[in-house]
Amino acid sequence: MQIFPLSEGAFTVGKTKAFIPFVPGKDDLQKREAGSILVEIQPFVVTTKNDVLLLDTGLGFEHDGELQLHRLMSAAGIDPGSVTKVLMSHLHKDHVGGMGKNIPDGSRVAAFPQAKYYIQQRELEYATGKISSSYQPASFAFLDGFPNLIKLEGNGRIDGYIRYELTGGHCPFHQVFHIEEDGQHFFFGGDVAPQLNQMKSRFVAKYDYDGKKCMQLRQQWWEQGREEHWTFMFYHDIKTPVLELKMES
Repeated sequence: MQIFPLSEGAFTVGKTKAFIPFVPGKDDLQKREAGSILVEIQPFVVTTKNDVLLLDTGLGFEHDGELQLHRLMSAAGIDPGSVTKVLMSHLHKDHVGGMGKNIPDGSRVAAFPQAKYYIQQRELEYATGKISSSYQPASFAFLDGFPNLIKLEGNGRIDGYIRYELTGGHCPFHQVFHIEEDGQHFFFGGDVAPQLNQMKSRFVAKYDYDGKKCMQLRQQWWEQGREEHWTFMFYHDIKTPVLELKMES
């Protein structure tokens, strides 16, 4: 298996939950809104024997009528039309933007119409009825009637080698994914495990639905990952998008 991080750039996020572009080395974090945090927006493609997996989909920016996510994939040598599965950790606006794309008539359609979209059913129900600074239901309204939508319930497996786990924590119905093939174990913790530094500290985030649970899950995954040599994918990490925990010699 192979991982392709698809960085949409760095951003600061403050109390308003607006994502403001940030250029490291040029912009000054101290001049941003008090309490702002610095994050990367970074979907991932994972190629396996039989699939091209997309894990979360970014902010959904478009340039000259082309979805930024499509452009990033093409630059990495990946045909957007080859994606077979879109695995969604949750439906906050910085994760769902690239699920769909705008078309000239003003409507919104699936950006990967050939792929199956995997979403926790209760997260979809929760997000659909909740217009807020984090959830923007209009961006994924096209899912209503979309034939390739797969609604997941709780924990389970997809095609045997992908395991999904309903964790809550960051939001009530957040899920994470384990992808295991040929002795490799890739882990995507979404916004429960968004950055490497959070894995190594007893950090409780005020922006999480249940910050204490997130901290406990991160500690659990980090220890298990060290023992079993997982490869972690960090959606919001500025410096370390992927970390492979290799066997100690």
